[in-house]
Amino acid sequence: MDEYLAGLTTEEINEQTRMIDECTTEEMLRLMNEQDAKVPAAVAAEIPQISKAVDVLHHVLKNGGRMFYIGAGTSGRLGVLDASECPPTFGIDPSRVQGHIAGGDGALRLAVEGCEDSAEEGVALIEQCGVTDKDAVIGITASGSATFVIAGLQRAREIGAATIGVVNNKPSKLEKVCDICIAPVVGPEVIMGSTRLKAGSAQKLVLNMLSTCTMVRLGKTYDNLMVDLKASNMKLRDRSIRIIKSATGVDDATAAAHLESASMNCKLAIMMIKTGLEAGAAEQALNQADGSLKKAIKGFNHVV
Repeated sequence: MDEYLAGLTTEEINEQTRMIDECTTEEMLRLMNEQDAKVPAAVAAEIPQISKAVDVLHHVLKNGGRMFYIGAGTSGRLGVLDASECPPTFGIDPSRVQGHIAGGDGALRLAVEGCEDSAEEGVALIEQCGVTDKDAVIGITASGSATFVIAGLQRAREIGAATIGVVNNKPSKLEKVCDICIAPVVGPEVIMGSTRLKAGSAQKLVLNMLSTCTMVRLGKTYDNLMVDLKASNMKLRDRSIRIIKSATGVDDATAAAHLESASMNCKLAIMMIKTGLEAGAAEQALNQADGSLKKAIKGFNHVV
């Protein structure tokens, strides 16, 4: 028996749910809900570490680097999910935020459990992605023992990339290869060892914080409005119009007309309305403000 695995909190038996197979449906659901309620507090305890990670990620992306999520199983799927949502939500190029799972994209649908034990695959992924010292790699593993993740982070660290770990145990093997280790400990799972439950929920909350707060710091929002979204379908076009109206106070027709004039660029449309500039000049002003709409508007008003 592996002593490390046997000593993990995520591998313990949860005494509060031991008799779950004798519960009514409602009793089972209440037990799960009670356990899930422990997750936010565990994440809150890690905010100092999450804050350090956001500062690093902001620095990396602001200076032309990339961020990579790597993981296996549930952890890998959550990383891919978070990365895939960044382009439509924040308008960032897909190459700048990437998610990779042990076993490749096929492992997103079907479990390929053995791949998490391959150090070679972890190293190969980092090299195939062309990770450099300008990048950041976030390794996600509930147990903190996935060899694929540890080897990948170790290789990234050797290259000079920033390394961040997300794990659900303290101490862990993962923290030894991380510049920053985020470890929300949520306790034993409802079903012993099923880390897709509380551990996965905690990881999702952490990844939400990492990507969202990094993007906010990069100027991808205006107040709390999603101004850098890509209006690529009817729902997002409608959302863009509502965002433009909220930011500027114009009516539907004016918002829609400016969105068209801005080639469906919500942020650019707001800049045009707020300043009276034509699309080209408004875009130039945004570029000079590093893409920050609020900064660009303040700069224009100061000049005027």
